[in-house]
Amino acid sequence: MAVFHAGGASSPDDAGQDPAERWVVRFAVVRFLTAGLVALGLVALPVAAWMWAEAERQALVNARDITQRLADNVVGPLVTNRVLARDPAAIELIDQRLAPWLANGNLTRIKVWDEHGQVVYSDVESLIGQEFKQEEWARLLLDGGPATATLEAQTAKENEYEAHSGELVEVYVRSFSQSGEPMILETYASGEAVRRDQHAVLIGMVPPMLLSLAVLQLAQLVPATRLARRIRRHQATRNALLRCAIEASDQERRRIASELHDEVIQDLSGLAYALESEERCGPPEQGPIVAMARTLLQDNIRALRAMTSELYPPDLEELGLEASLMRLEAPLVKRGIALSIDLSDRLVLDRDSAVLVYRVAREALANTAKHSSAHSVAIRVRQAGPSTWITISDDGLGFNPGDPCPEGHFGLRILRDTIQQVGGTLEVRSAPGVGTSVTATFDEGALLSRGRASVPSNG
Repeated sequence: MAVFHAGGASSPDDAGQDPAERWVVRFAVVRFLTAGLVALGLVALPVAAWMWAEAERQALVNARDITQRLADNVVGPLVTNRVLARDPAAIELIDQRLAPWLANGNLTRIKVWDEHGQVVYSDVESLIGQEFKQEEWARLLLDGGPATATLEAQTAKENEYEAHSGELVEVYVRSFSQSGEPMILETYASGEAVRRDQHAVLIGMVPPMLLSLAVLQLAQLVPATRLARRIRRHQATRNALLRCAIEASDQERRRIASELHDEVIQDLSGLAYALESEERCGPPEQGPIVAMARTLLQDNIRALRAMTSELYPPDLEELGLEASLMRLEAPLVKRGIALSIDLSDRLVLDRDSAVLVYRVAREALANTAKHSSAHSVAIRVRQAGPSTWITISDDGLGFNPGDPCPEGHFGLRILRDTIQQVGGTLEVRSAPGVGTSVTATFDEGALLSRGRASVPSNG
């Protein structure tokens, strides 16, 4: 059994905030907080990555500066001609001077190259004297180019003793021997110190940054909540105005229908009886003309009565939705169109939603009767949660929905505007030769009303 709600006594919520408004405001606040958390993550992750990279860059700059001082103040003056000649005593002297640097863990490997790519000194004795191909960056460094520092695993040919040490800080700086010949000092240090510096920077900077963003988010929460409530009140006002407009339209339709029924139709009915009497009692030669006038007048009376029924819908509370929809069948039967109605057994509609369903059906069936040349048309009404949808489909000629609306045919356009005003949608699907389907979808309570009592329909 379909059920719809009509207006009733005021609910206790009228004294305070509408439950629907509270729900909408809460939903808006939750959505705002969720968006804020997502934005927080989108901001924090790039900033953290930048801090990580900047900490690494700064650590490499420090390693380069330290290595340059080591080259200028310690290694360079010790590279004498005796070292270049591989004198063991001279090499032993360099080993002694550099031993503290290697012992305290600051450095893990030291190499000194000459301008021809030959290792003239290394803490690994077997490397001394070996020659490696001089690359372009080395020639640029010897010519006064910038020193370099990188953090990576060492896999090159000259790094056989460093290949299994994991990430190492590799630094190349230019130096000069005691005799003034340009040299390259190459050092390796553990990458753990760089990673420790990076973690220290993140631990020191990220929490304050996150806290600042969180405080900003919370500071925006109050105005966001007020804005959500204000928007909700504006929506309620808009819906109330729309409802007033629809009710005013109903009253105007009722007035026009009443005047047609009580005045125009009654007068025309009296005239029809007069013509019928004239047809029976008047001159025989005027009988055919009077009969034709009476028939035409009676057809117009029936058309006017149909118009009054269309102008003002039946009492949905009294008849029920299904019975009201069945009253739309008469114009279809006259054109040989069969109507079927399928309402969900658990259909529950408020008064406004029931009126919308009726109006969608009335307008769609009117178009079907006038333009479709269909043999059958079906009405289907369903609900899922707060959403209600009605579909009217026929097997008629169909048309191209993209074509301009013929002049004077504004019914579906007005209906679409009305449904869109309450947050719903109206979709028309059709194609030449395949019939037409009209589907309206809207939410229960789209036109707000307070305090409702359920009234069963007769459907």
